[in-house]
Amino acid sequence: MDFIAGCIGGAAGVLVGHPFDTVKVRLQVQSVDKPLYRGTFHCFQSIIRQESVFGLYKGIGSPMMGLTFINAIVFGVQGNTMRLLGQDSVTNHFLAGAAAGSIQCVICCPMELAKTRMQMQGTGEKKKSARKLYKNSLDCLVRIYKREGVRGVNRGMVTTLIRETPGFGVYFLAYDVLTRSLGCEPDDRYMIPKLLFAGGMAGIASWLSTYPVDVIKSRFQADGVGGVNKYSSIADCVRQSVRREGYMVFTRGLTSTLLRAFPVNAATFATVALVLMYAREVEQGDCEPAQPSRHAQIQQQTQPSSL
Repeated sequence: MDFIAGCIGGAAGVLVGHPFDTVKVRLQVQSVDKPLYRGTFHCFQSIIRQESVFGLYKGIGSPMMGLTFINAIVFGVQGNTMRLLGQDSVTNHFLAGAAAGSIQCVICCPMELAKTRMQMQGTGEKKKSARKLYKNSLDCLVRIYKREGVRGVNRGMVTTLIRETPGFGVYFLAYDVLTRSLGCEPDDRYMIPKLLFAGGMAGIASWLSTYPVDVIKSRFQADGVGGVNKYSSIADCVRQSVRREGYMVFTRGLTSTLLRAFPVNAATFATVALVLMYAREVEQGDCEPAQPSRHAQIQQQTQPSSL
């Protein structure tokens, strides 16, 4: 049931947050010499005006396709790691989250590569281009594989690992600390608002901890969309970006990311919590299992699904 709830919760998060993610990627990779967008809200307005509201949802097929596998990996690895570690401590929540984050990169990296390429396709075009390079996210990955092989499909894997490993650790740690601090109890009438707040703030904390790496990952994965590669390596991408735009380059798109982080994780937590609580109420109708501690019940009912 955790698997099903995680998938539904993750889908809700993707639907809520994908427009913000599109804006984030456009701002991260736009040219500093000829910028198309002045900021987050101008980018939103421009995409809707030039590409319609559907432009904000470009590349959504990729995260939706990878959602099932990512949530299965995250829930399985995090849960098993916590059982292996034994103690329900803040440190162990970080370590379990970090383990889950690192392993799910196998799916996350190709998924985000296709998402980024699809989001960059047709930038600023008022009408659908007849010469569209990729039909959809799957076609994008197939074309990259045919042209560049396995290495091309896994472009940006190192930066994804560097982002996801500590990012998920901070995410699970922040959620655990916040739910304990807020005193979330199963019979609390304000439990759902508290979980929404904890999930949203955990998402913000996670993004702040790894955002500079995400900027480089987006730039490196978007490189070559126009047929010309500007960066020979991740280190070269960092050097060129800092030399041309200064260290503020690492904050490109941060506003849209933080605006996205709270509602995405709030939606994910609320959906997971409601699905799992309903399922467990149905199960308890037939039998009365031994009750775990109150905080353990909350932790079991509302495990986060994805960043």
